[in-house]
Amino acid sequence: GSMFANMAAVFACEVRIERMQEIENEKRMTGMTEYDPDGYDIRFEHVTFAYREKEDVLRDVSFTAKQGQVTALVGPSGGGKSTAAKLAARFWDPAEGTVRLGGVDVSTVDGEALLKNYAIVFQDVVLFADTVMENIRLGKRDATDEEVLAAAKAAQCDAFVSRLSGGERQRISIARAILKDAPVILLDEATASLDVENETAVQAALSGLIKDKTVLIIAHRMRTVMNADQIVLLSGGRVVEMGSPAELLKKNGLFRHMAQLQSESMEWTA
Repeated sequence: GSMFANMAAVFACEVRIERMQEIENEKRMTGMTEYDPDGYDIRFEHVTFAYREKEDVLRDVSFTAKQGQVTALVGPSGGGKSTAAKLAARFWDPAEGTVRLGGVDVSTVDGEALLKNYAIVFQDVVLFADTVMENIRLGKRDATDEEVLAAAKAAQCDAFVSRLSGGERQRISIARAILKDAPVILLDEATASLDVENETAVQAALSGLIKDKTVLIIAHRMRTVMNADQIVLLSGGRVVEMGSPAELLKKNGLFRHMAQLQSESMEWTA
C-alpha cells in the first residue's frame, strides 16, 4: 500500500478511536503547563522504580544525559534500559529520586506540556505516538499509553499498523521526529528491524536529527554504542559502568566483555 493509503488508515483509525470513551481512569499526570528548563540535560538522581509492587526495576540510578551528546543505554535484556528511557519522558513517576529536564523535576510538569519537547521513537509507541495518541487523548486527557493502545486494538486499528514492515514504521517515526524538531530525542534501536541499506539511510537521517539535542538511545548496535559520547550500562536495575566507549574499553569490566562477545556479530545481545 502507498504511504497515502497508510496515512488514510491512520486517520480512519483516529476517527473511530475518538468515539471510544471507555478508558478507565488512572492517576492524572498533572502538573505545570508552562515550565522553563535551563537547557535540556536529562538528569536521573537516585531513581528507584517498580511496576506495581513488584521488585524494583531500577534501583538508585543516577546519570546525566547531556545536551549535544548521545547517551547510549546498554546492558542485558531486563536490565532497566527501556524503563529508564520511559521515565525520562514521564511515562511514569519514580518511587524514589528525581528525573530532571534542564533542572526541572519532570514530575511537576503536565505530561502533554513535557512531551512537546520530546521526539520519541520506541518500538511500542511507533505510529501511535503523536497522531493517534493525541486524538485518543482528546477523549481522555490523562490516558496512559497502555490505555490508548488498548483502545486502538479495540477499534481494530492495530491491524493496518502491523502490516507495515518494521523498517517502514521506523522511517515514518524518524520522519515525524525530524519534523517535530524537539530538543530531546528518545530512541529505541530495537525498532530498527532494518537491512544494511535501510540502516545506513536511517543512521544518516538520525545524525542530521541529533545536532545540539539531548539524545538518549537504547542501543543494540555496536556502531551506535561505539559512536556514543557516553555509555550508561544498566544491569539488574543498577548503573554498573558509566563513561565514554574508550574509557569503558580500558576497564576490564562488563562493557569490555560485551564488546568482545559482540565483535563477531553486529548486534549487541539485547
